[in-house]
Amino acid sequence: MANHSKLEEQLRTYFNHSQFREGQKEIIQSVLDGRHTLATLPTGSGKSITYQLPALIAEGVTVVVSPLISLMVDQVKILKSKGIKKVAAINSLVDEKAKQKLLNNLNKYKLIYCSPEMLQQERVMKRLRQVNVSYFVVDEAHCISQWGHEFRTDYMKLHTIFKQLKEPTVLALSATATPQVQDDIIKHLQIKMDKIIHPVDRPNITFSLKKVEGQQHKEDSLKDLLHNNHVPTMVYFSSRQVSEEVARKLQKQFPKRKVAYYHGGMDQDDRLLIQQQFMYDQLDVICCTSAFGMGVDKANIRLIVHYHMPSNLESYIQEVGRAGRDGEHSVATLFYQPGDETIPFQLISQELPDDDELEWFISERLNGNEVEGLSETKERFLKYQLELNSSIQNHHDMINALKRVRDDRLQAKRESILKMLNWLHYSGCRREALYHSFQDGVKNATTYCCDHCDFNLDNWVFQNQMSDHKITFYWENRLNAIFNRR
Repeated sequence: MANHSKLEEQLRTYFNHSQFREGQKEIIQSVLDGRHTLATLPTGSGKSITYQLPALIAEGVTVVVSPLISLMVDQVKILKSKGIKKVAAINSLVDEKAKQKLLNNLNKYKLIYCSPEMLQQERVMKRLRQVNVSYFVVDEAHCISQWGHEFRTDYMKLHTIFKQLKEPTVLALSATATPQVQDDIIKHLQIKMDKIIHPVDRPNITFSLKKVEGQQHKEDSLKDLLHNNHVPTMVYFSSRQVSEEVARKLQKQFPKRKVAYYHGGMDQDDRLLIQQQFMYDQLDVICCTSAFGMGVDKANIRLIVHYHMPSNLESYIQEVGRAGRDGEHSVATLFYQPGDETIPFQLISQELPDDDELEWFISERLNGNEVEGLSETKERFLKYQLELNSSIQNHHDMINALKRVRDDRLQAKRESILKMLNWLHYSGCRREALYHSFQDGVKNATTYCCDHCDFNLDNWVFQNQMSDHKITFYWENRLNAIFNRR
């Protein structure tokens, strides 16, 4: 058994925190005692400390599986800013020379962040097998589950990585794992795990739905909301193009504020630049897609606006959970126009292959040919399913097997959209309905609850607002080029 008597002292030493947040210490104790642990905590509640502290005080290396490069970059930067230097990330941003140097010196690090895809590279695994890996952390563990909203096929292979690393203690973390997803995570990791499940609701966030009659009404409502509330704001869009268009209109409407857009189609350097500017209060409003937010540990975001309807409740909970990490009152509002649900239905049809794509891909691969032209998501899905069903010899049986899996995924995604729609049209407490699938009951709101219970967005104004400012910094010309790019 590990000695836990000095945990608070070590928390102060490494992170300058005087006490643990709810759930953190219990998870840390479980990990230090060598118990494989599946844990849930709310977005913004400090999940990263539950593995960072054990990594720093225990012997050996901790491997952290992380889904996004931006998340890794941010975590490494934050730790280094605290004087914790023995941390690194292995990802596609690291050039070949630096990557080889890092791999040659793995035993000198305490924390190594990598993507699940990077762990499929033999040279990376060869070096990891040569060092003492004490802890194996799966961040955003819902990605393992076939029912999780951000399912990633290479997460499904982590049980083999765990065995290659001589079965270190595993910590799987999520803020949006339903009981079904929790069970699926444990099933695919193929180990027995203790569950530490904390409520994922955030009592300082007020929920609001605003129904609008058309795109112009939606746009005007956003402008009115921002006019009355000059606070750090994230506006989520389902469309890259619309995020850019609305950002440009807001720049003209509010010339004294810094407004930018962010989406996955932008250059990686530009995205990292925008993220850092928002982190350090040099941008006021981010118009973004779901590509933005994970890893953005910004404490004072006050307003989360969903311009488009999310495709599922899990994504919505994660995205609104980026508000109010300092515990202060924040507002999450969603603008809904009848017909908005067509966007997520269209998106899921683009994520998975249709019959022609599936049959063509299988035929080419079975004939030994490489296939180009499919999206990364479709190709990843098909490659994984071919590998998983490699025992099927008959060509038509293989096609039928993959179609069944594809159809199951499509059905699950459609049902998630319908659950989101049911929440939008629910006539009772919006907070209770949002978290119903994740936990029994909710905490009492610290201020206002929701638009059903006690809150009216149109009459609301934040009391503590940012002053208008004109920021001058050396990369301003670069930012202007990004903002105005067409």
